[in-house]
Amino acid sequence: MLAALVVFVVARHYTPKPLGLVALPFGKRLLLALSAFVGGAFGAKLPFVGTDWLALSGWFSDGKTIVAGLIGAYLAVELMKLALGMRVKTGDTFALPLALALAVGRWGCFFNGCCYGAATPLPWGVPFAVDGQTVVCHPTQIYESVFHLTMAGVLLLLMRTGLLRNHLLQLYLICYGVYRFLTEFIRPEPGWVLGLTFYQCAAVFLVVGLAAQWIVDDWLVGRIVHKPGAPATGRPVAGAPGL
Repeated sequence: MLAALVVFVVARHYTPKPLGLVALPFGKRLLLALSAFVGGAFGAKLPFVGTDWLALSGWFSDGKTIVAGLIGAYLAVELMKLALGMRVKTGDTFALPLALALAVGRWGCFFNGCCYGAATPLPWGVPFAVDGQTVVCHPTQIYESVFHLTMAGVLLLLMRTGLLRNHLLQLYLICYGVYRFLTEFIRPEPGWVLGLTFYQCAAVFLVVGLAAQWIVDDWLVGRIVHKPGAPATGRPVAGAPGL
């Protein structure tokens, strides 16, 4: 996890940032970073705490989930931006660093012997300790690391070509939600709602919520660009909502 944090910090330092974000006072940028950290930490632990939120043992015990952590961090940043009256888009600066960090972090899960998949006879199965027994399972940690590394390559290509600007984080998290929903079928997780696991339900929430935000963002930009008096070039107006 420390290696993943270092990768994230270094990658984000070298990720190009929009002028609107660079121009923000240090205090506001710090608040955004803190909200992402607190929201992510809270979301990652929430499924393991259960209904007894006041029990400190639940918050400090082992167990975290990336899916809920990503949802918590994303919502916390959006709420902080709303509270500060900020309209600048920050997601593109987090997408590539996050993908690289998770590609590294999942190897921590692998060497820790957690987050493994269901039993498998496939030749690339890996033995894990499951309830006191050694079981050959899908190395889902490695699968996910490869996914994040592949997405990092896709994101880097999109950044260089300028495609899907201001939607890179949404694209990345939507793809991760779809990926996680599908790979839950080879993970030994119990059904939660309608036969779906908790993580599949969280993935559906993530995909639907981000897709809806994407549509609203484009709708707002379209209304501003094409309203009477807007520039004839069709370029977004600086400081417009959704940018």
